[in-house]
Amino acid sequence: MPQFIDGPVRVTVPATSANLGPGFDSLGLALSLRDELEAEVLPEGLVVEVEGAGADDVPRDESHLVVRSMRAAFALMGEQPPGLRLSCRNVIPHARGLGSSSAAIVAGVVLARALVAGGQLLASDEALLDLAADLEGHPDNVAPAFLGGFVISGREDDRWYAVGAGVDPRITAVAFVPPTGVETKVARGLLPETVPHADAAANSGRTALLVAALGGQPEHLLAATRDWLHQEQREPAMPETLALVHRLRADGVPAVVSGAGPTVLAFVATGTDLADRCPDGWARHDLTIESDGAVLLA
Repeated sequence: MPQFIDGPVRVTVPATSANLGPGFDSLGLALSLRDELEAEVLPEGLVVEVEGAGADDVPRDESHLVVRSMRAAFALMGEQPPGLRLSCRNVIPHARGLGSSSAAIVAGVVLARALVAGGQLLASDEALLDLAADLEGHPDNVAPAFLGGFVISGREDDRWYAVGAGVDPRITAVAFVPPTGVETKVARGLLPETVPHADAAANSGRTALLVAALGGQPEHLLAATRDWLHQEQREPAMPETLALVHRLRADGVPAVVSGAGPTVLAFVATGTDLADRCPDGWARHDLTIESDGAVLLA
């Protein structure tokens, strides 16, 4: 039977942006906004403390996403603790397309493993990533949240895969975050069940180009981030988002809808200032590509 360690454990997990234009449900990138969470085993009960993003909205009981993810990881390792305390300091905006739910899931499974003596032997990195993707339903955000960097992910023969790829150090990103969010299920509900073959072929080509562009040929990023499958289809739920994407792209800035939106992510060269492009009432974050995924803190 697993034994639990004494004292708290802490983890930081990065924000992520999925799709990146054409790489629908397959490409994801870790970004330099990080939530920090702490957990410890208690003799009984459940205590959930939350500050920062989402503090007014998230539950403080067993339905909290981090708690549910911890429970799933404990089950994987064969034992539930008698009680838990969880403290969340959230920086990643919620319901904005920056991977807040994936960060919560990854944080939960990593914290749970760290609280179990010998947890690495009971749950490998591969097992935790599989569990996180199962909980989220797709791997495009959880993979970079867990692994860091730029990740190509998907499902093959009933197993998840996640493959890291390089990012040119000259590339940074700017996130433009609107004041109100859009739930992922609403954004997904706007997508058609079928798409024209020509559009699918065009997206496949641009996705391949995007891997090369991010890896060392950033001059191709504008063409590489063009999408035919999901961004325009979601415009009814986020018209201001698509309007900003169109304005930036018209001026040569490789801009995309981040994940399911409504955040806009723009790829820029190091030192580029897009402060004057931020709409009134929106927040702007000048970000770097985060090479580290979930990190346990000493």
